[in-house]
Amino acid sequence: MPSHGSLTKAGKVRSQTPRIPPKPRKNLIPRRRNSRNYRRLLYRLGQGQQVS
Repeated sequence: MPSHGSLTKAGKVRSQTPRIPPKPRKNLIPRRRNSRNYRRLLYRLGQGQQVS
């Protein structure tokens, strides 16, 4: 089975690409955000507040 290009050149471009440090996150990750919102919802229901 023929391959497109030689395997000796595999990963050439990625290894030459300069590494850029990741930007710091501004928001919580969705799992933490959803968990916090759900706990707030339960707390408000327990307090008898209107939840829209």
